[in-house]
Amino acid sequence: MSPGFTLTEKILGQKTGRRVAPGEIIEVEPDFIGIHDILGHTVVDLLEKHGVSSLPYPERIGVFIDHAVPAPSPLYSSIHRQLREFVREKKIGYFSDAGNGIMHNVIIQEKLVSPGDILIASDSHTVTVGAIGVFAVGMGSSDIAYAMATGKTWLRVPESIKVEFEGRLKTPVTSKDVALYLLGENSSSWANYKSIEYIGGIRVFSLNDRITLANMSTEMGAKAALFPSDEVIKKFFGKKSFSPVVPEGNPVYSDEFFVELNKIEPMVSLPHRVDNVKSVYEVEGTEIDTVFLGSCTSGVEEDFIMAAKVLKGKKISDSVRCIAIPATRKIYQNLLDIGIVKILVGVGCIVTYGTCGPCWGGHFGVAGPGETVLSTSNRNFKGRMGDPTAKIYLASPYTVAASSLEGRIVSPEKYVGG
Repeated sequence: MSPGFTLTEKILGQKTGRRVAPGEIIEVEPDFIGIHDILGHTVVDLLEKHGVSSLPYPERIGVFIDHAVPAPSPLYSSIHRQLREFVREKKIGYFSDAGNGIMHNVIIQEKLVSPGDILIASDSHTVTVGAIGVFAVGMGSSDIAYAMATGKTWLRVPESIKVEFEGRLKTPVTSKDVALYLLGENSSSWANYKSIEYIGGIRVFSLNDRITLANMSTEMGAKAALFPSDEVIKKFFGKKSFSPVVPEGNPVYSDEFFVELNKIEPMVSLPHRVDNVKSVYEVEGTEIDTVFLGSCTSGVEEDFIMAAKVLKGKKISDSVRCIAIPATRKIYQNLLDIGIVKILVGVGCIVTYGTCGPCWGGHFGVAGPGETVLSTSNRNFKGRMGDPTAKIYLASPYTVAASSLEGRIVSPEKYVGG
């Protein structure tokens, strides 16, 4: 008797038309392929180098200008122009120009894929889109170019890890703290070439919470991260039809991890490893120079609403620079409409939207020599946000906002209650 199907086996089996097993090499047709301005131009160059004049499924391709936005140099202006010409010449199905938003967030926001789809894109954090039940995988330029040219790609079916939750989070603990907790307990190599499936007790997590958890799964080594189709997903898609994806029977997992949510505290990831995690109480008092609110990890409405709850009516410390970047133009507009942008600007934050900016050390506030950054983003290795001597700490929007007021890392409890 079949033991059942994990979410990963269910999706990949449906795409191949047969049962698949972990470790098996399969060929599939991606439902959507995405490129952005950091690696996208190398994909275009490869297609030109190999004489690919037409693409079999241009309607399944999206081009996103999101990292170096607005262009910080003539080089990136040239790259952006090359991508715009590629979109026109190849009649690409979806184009997201500079300022529209970060690729992963836009794909979810615009419902460009649905549960059960396969997405490949030229970015390691493509797994973010697993928040809506999509098998989403980051790939390099050569693999993306091949998939564009042929309409197919290959995958090794990953083993799956089951993560199950119990209880509820205590304010001011957030899904970012949960992700950091998982990293601290299991390490950044825990899920190497495996799929993390968040299965039990997920009703307490909003879609935005799931985006954070799926995104941070990359830092756990995950090839993919998946949530099943439940009421949260059904509400998000509304009238748009899709086939719900849920595990079936009694799936076999390579590992299972149980989390008691009410026992998690506000967490902080210390330099220079994302899995170097401690409770905020263990690092309180660490002086900071810059705070960053944003990125594909923590750049949605809920993240900025949390930060504004802490910041409203106060003032950023004179020793701190605050950079706030909602992930998409639409998110920014929503925050503008409800007065959150006014709060951020009023307390002293520099606010823009729709760019990765300082998260990857590109522009709009890169870290200088010896500086200390507290960020809601997803990586803190040396040189990630600028100078390699800078120190990067990662935390939730609550913790980052509270710390910006005092010029040092502090627990957000006294600002939002515990």
